[in-house]
Amino acid sequence: MIVETGHYALVLALALALINAFVPLWGVYSRDQRLMAVAPSVALMQCGLVILSYCALTYAHVVSDFSVVNVVENSHSAKPLLYKISGVWGNHEGSMLLWVLVLAIFGGAVALFSRAMPADLRASVLAVQAWIGSAFLLFILLTSNPFARLARAPMEGNDLNPLLQDPGLAIHPPLLYFGYVGLSITFSFAAGALICGRIDALWARTARPWILVAWIALTLGIAMGSYWAYYTLGWGGFWFWDPVENASLMPWLAATALLHSAAVMEKRDALKIWTIFLAILSFSLALIGTFLVRSGVLTSVHAFASDPARGIFILLILVLFIGGSLALFAWRASLLKQGGLFAPVSREGALVLNNLLLTTACATVFVGTLYPLALEALTGEKISVGAPFFNATFIPLAIPLFLLIPFGQSLAWKRGDLLGTAQRLAFAIFCGLGVMLLAALWQGGPALSVFTAGLALYTIIGSFTDLALRLYGRGASLQEALDRLRGLPRSAFGTAFAHAGLGVTLLGLAATGWGSERIVHMQVGETINVGGYDLTLNALEPRQGPNYTEIVGRTSVRLGGVERAVIEPSQRFFPARRSSRAEAGIATIGLGQIYMSIAEQSPDGGVNVRMFWKPLVTLIWIGALIMGFGGLLSLSDRRLRLGLARRAAINRQALPQAAE
Repeated sequence: MIVETGHYALVLALALALINAFVPLWGVYSRDQRLMAVAPSVALMQCGLVILSYCALTYAHVVSDFSVVNVVENSHSAKPLLYKISGVWGNHEGSMLLWVLVLAIFGGAVALFSRAMPADLRASVLAVQAWIGSAFLLFILLTSNPFARLARAPMEGNDLNPLLQDPGLAIHPPLLYFGYVGLSITFSFAAGALICGRIDALWARTARPWILVAWIALTLGIAMGSYWAYYTLGWGGFWFWDPVENASLMPWLAATALLHSAAVMEKRDALKIWTIFLAILSFSLALIGTFLVRSGVLTSVHAFASDPARGIFILLILVLFIGGSLALFAWRASLLKQGGLFAPVSREGALVLNNLLLTTACATVFVGTLYPLALEALTGEKISVGAPFFNATFIPLAIPLFLLIPFGQSLAWKRGDLLGTAQRLAFAIFCGLGVMLLAALWQGGPALSVFTAGLALYTIIGSFTDLALRLYGRGASLQEALDRLRGLPRSAFGTAFAHAGLGVTLLGLAATGWGSERIVHMQVGETINVGGYDLTLNALEPRQGPNYTEIVGRTSVRLGGVERAVIEPSQRFFPARRSSRAEAGIATIGLGQIYMSIAEQSPDGGVNVRMFWKPLVTLIWIGALIMGFGGLLSLSDRRLRLGLARRAAINRQALPQAAE
C-alpha cells in the first residue's frame, strides 16, 4: 500500500505542477493578484507530495520489498542499510525521482523564502519551475516508473552495482543533483524576469543566493565524485575527461561565469545580456548532461540508462526548454538595455574577460565531448577525444584566468588603475616567482608543474591581498583593522576564500607532476620502494563482508625503517552481481598520499599491484572545500541582500510621489 501511495503522490504532484504552470502565468498576464498568489501554496503542496513519493520508494528499499521491480534490480537483503538508502538513487528510475525531488524542493524553497519578491516575478519563477517539474514528472510516469510491481516477487534481489556500494556515492549524487537541478531555479529566475520584464539590480540580488546554492552544491558534488573515482576505481586518477565528467564540468564553468556576471549586474546594473544568457546556458548544459547519461549514447561508469526511447523523451525536453528560453530571450531583448558604463580597465572589465575565458573553456569542453558523438551519428566513424585534446585546449585558457583572478578582485569598479593594482599585488607576484624558482631547483621539472605551483601560490596570496589592504591600508592600527573587519561584508571574505580555494586545488594539481608510480607483481613478504617509502606486503587475507567476499592485501608503509601507516587494499567479489571491484588502500602522510590497489590473486600466490606516491594530492579536494566555504560565507551575507531590497522598495514608493 505504501508503494501505491508513492505512485499516486507522483500523479497528484504532476496535476499540481500543471496547475502551477498555467494559472500564475495567466495571473501575471491579467494582473490578477489572486491567481498569482496561487503559485506559492501549490508549489509547497507539490513539494510535499514528491517528498512523500520519495520516502515511499526509500521505504521499499529499506524493507527489501522484492515485489517492486526497482528494488529487485538494485537491492539485496544482505546489503548494508546505508547502501539500501543510497541505492534508491543508484539507478535510473530512482535517480530521476531524486531529480524531481530536488526540483520540487527548490520550488518550495522559493515559495517560502522569497516573499519579498514582487508578486509577478515570484509567480513567473514558480510557474517556469512548474513547467520543468511537469516535464520530468511526465518522463518518470510514462517511461521510468520506479513503483512498477512484479506479479511474483523473487526471494532475493540482484544487488546494487558494486561500484556504487561506497560511502562516497551516498554523498556525491545528492550534491551533484542539488547543483544540476539547482541551476533550474536560476533558469526559472531568468525566464520569469523575461516574462514579467523585471531585469534589474534587484532581480540580480534576489537571484544570486540561488545561483550560489547551486554553485556550492555543484562544486562539492564534482569534488566528491572525483575523490570517489580516485579511491574506488583503482587506477589512481581523479579526472579522466570522461564525457559524463565533462557533462558536470560544463555547467560548473557556466555557473561560475553566471555568478560573477550577476555580481556586476547587482552592483552596477550592467551585463544584463550576459547574466540572462548565462542563466539559460547553465541549465541547458545540465539538461545536455542528463541526456548524455540517460540516452544510451555513452558507455560510461557514470551512465544510468541505455534506452533510446527515454533518450528521445529527454531530447524533446531539452529542445522545448532550450529552444523556448532562447526564443523568449530574443523576444524580450529590447528590455536588456545597457546599464552602468565602465572603462575596459575596471572590475567590470575584468569580469567580462573572466566570462569570455570561462565560456570559451566551456565551449572547448563541449566540442571535445560532443564531436565524437556527432561524427559517429553522421558518418559511423568512431573516434575518441581524450586528455591530450583537453589539456591542449583547456590549459591555455585556464592560465590567463588564474592570472586575472587577483587583478580583477583588486581593481576598482567603473575605472581601475592597472599599474597601481600590479603594485598592490607585487608581494603575491614575488611569492609566485619564488616558488617557481624553488620548485625548479628542488624538483627540476616538469616545467608545467613548476609554473603551475607558482601560479597557484600567486592566486592564493593575491586572493587575500585586497582584503588585507581594506583592513590594514593607510597604516591602520590593529584596533582600526578590527573595526574595519566588523564593517566588511561577509561576501568580501567569501570571494577571497573561494578564489584562494581554487588556487589550493591548482597547487594540488601541480604536484601531480612530482609523484611516483610502480606497477609490479608482489609476493607476500616482498618490499617495493615508491616515492622514498618502503611498502611491504605482509599478508593476503580472505575476509567476508555483508554481501561480498574479499582478498585484503595488508601492507605496511615505512620511511627510513619507521612504520608510518598500515594500508589494506582489497579486491571484492559480489556474488549476487557476479562482479568484482577494487578497494584502494590509502595512507595520508602530511598532505600527500601513498596509494595502492591490487588485482585478483594469481596462481603463484602473488598479486599484481599498482602503487603511487602522490605529494600534496589532498589539496585538490581541500581546495574544493575551501571554495564551498567561501560560497557559504557569501550566502550568509543576508544583511546586504535585505538592505538592497529595502532601498529598492523605498525608491519604488518615492517615484509616484515625485511624479505627482
